[in-house]
Amino acid sequence: MFYRPADGHGLPHNPFNAIVTPRPIGWISTRGADGTDNLAPYSFFNAVAYEPPQVMFSSTSAKPDRDGTKDSVANIRETGVFCVNIVEYAMRDAMNDTSGPWPREVDEFTHAGLEKVPCDTIPCARVAAAPANLECRLTQIVQLPGAANFAVFGEVTGVHMRDDCLTGGRFDVTRFQPLARMGYRDYAVIREVFELKRPDE
Repeated sequence: MFYRPADGHGLPHNPFNAIVTPRPIGWISTRGADGTDNLAPYSFFNAVAYEPPQVMFSSTSAKPDRDGTKDSVANIRETGVFCVNIVEYAMRDAMNDTSGPWPREVDEFTHAGLEKVPCDTIPCARVAAAPANLECRLTQIVQLPGAANFAVFGEVTGVHMRDDCLTGGRFDVTRFQPLARMGYRDYAVIREVFELKRPDE
């Protein structure tokens, strides 16, 4: 099968995000200028640079009360900071709960029953029990083609790692089983890893 996205695919559901899988989930916490905390998952997310460490996520839809975007991007525009909380399998239900289209005044930490604690380098909250948290300062927001597509880039200014996720001086993903996004309503969990050495090693 071949299709041009501009012409449509003719399938019951869009296959694009099922093709680009698995994708890590950036559970983005933000705080609005009014002090309201927000927490929402984004599967268009990844690390993009080592030195200095940088990450990005993309928001691809809008809410009626947020002027063409969603709470996360709107809050980051106001404050210039955000935190990436890493999602483990054990937190799948809480993560899913925070994906709802809740009004801007709803604190998703409270709604999902999650403990939050202050970040160290930015004025924002983070998920206390997450395997890791990346505190970030906004570097740029890029408007992409499409009605509500925004890519948000940030420099990591603080890193939290849960002590039980460290093994022999390494951050060990098998200790917490990262959750990944597939297509449609499907997710995957990482329970097995293997190592490959580069040809020049």
